[in-house]
Amino acid sequence: MSHLPERKEKDCLNCGTTIIGKYCHVCGQENIEPKETVWHLVSHFFSDITHFDGKVFTSMKDLILKPGFLSKEYMKGKRVSYLNPIRMYLFTSFVFFLVFFSLYRIDENSLDILIGGNNIDKIDSAQLSKLSSEINNGKPLTKEEIRKKYDTAGISFFASRYKSRAEYDSLLKAGVNKDNWLQRMITYKGMELNEKYHNRSALAITTVLGKLQHSIPQMLFVLLPLFALFLKLLYIRRKDFYYTDHAIFTIHFYIFIFIQMLLIFGISKINSVTGANWLQYINLVLIFAIFFYLYKAMRNFYSQGRFKTILKYFLLLISFFCLGMALFIIFSFISVLEI
Repeated sequence: MSHLPERKEKDCLNCGTTIIGKYCHVCGQENIEPKETVWHLVSHFFSDITHFDGKVFTSMKDLILKPGFLSKEYMKGKRVSYLNPIRMYLFTSFVFFLVFFSLYRIDENSLDILIGGNNIDKIDSAQLSKLSSEINNGKPLTKEEIRKKYDTAGISFFASRYKSRAEYDSLLKAGVNKDNWLQRMITYKGMELNEKYHNRSALAITTVLGKLQHSIPQMLFVLLPLFALFLKLLYIRRKDFYYTDHAIFTIHFYIFIFIQMLLIFGISKINSVTGANWLQYINLVLIFAIFFYLYKAMRNFYSQGRFKTILKYFLLLISFFCLGMALFIIFSFISVLEI
């Protein structure tokens, strides 16, 4: 609400509607004088900031300490006092993946080293020691020995009994080999990877894992509406719950997971710097809290007894795990095709 004086005219400056009261009933704009001083501008800015911070604090506090509460309030129509769940999701997911990709990423220097001998000379002594230890059972190697080792490596990413694509095509044409479309595609891709990475399986696998890592946001995004669909099926007799209600519940649960994982990342980083291994137990508690939170949220949001909630809770976890594994396989396959 602004402290500027109210206009005497009763036409809305935004949409032109005749105003009854102080606010336009069509667009919601306040009927105040459009000219404002610098002081009004500054005070309005700080008012918006403190109002937003109040919403953040209230929403995050209730989200963490009252499982299922925000979803229930949203379902009842009480939405002005809390942050919009979509905005909360976008903000927390952005922060989560920003931290995640900063802390856990494929070492590009190691990839460059594995591609060939051209980049081995660029690595420092620490990288050299780490690399030689990994590929030679902990024993040190010189840069020249590492180069020779990779030049002579003959481990195939995809084991094939065919010497070339031409040989494979001729066998298919002659009818000797009767592979179906999928088998042919896998064989062709395997030959392509062996040729591209010069039979170095470590590089190909690392590249696939890098692409798969960057597919995690897409996987989680695909899982979100499916998670809500499972909830809809589990509570199909509850006609007072629409699919959007289950979706809002899922979004709030996702936000809680992002917050917990950010805490886990922070504690893991402190552990790696200080060597305080006892911090790992705190991470175990935080992981367990995610599963316990889901149960409490279901219990509070859907207001069913313990037995029914526990039964549906485990059905939801099993279904979600199976679907997650299926999506992981699909995205892994896509990652292989993309390299």
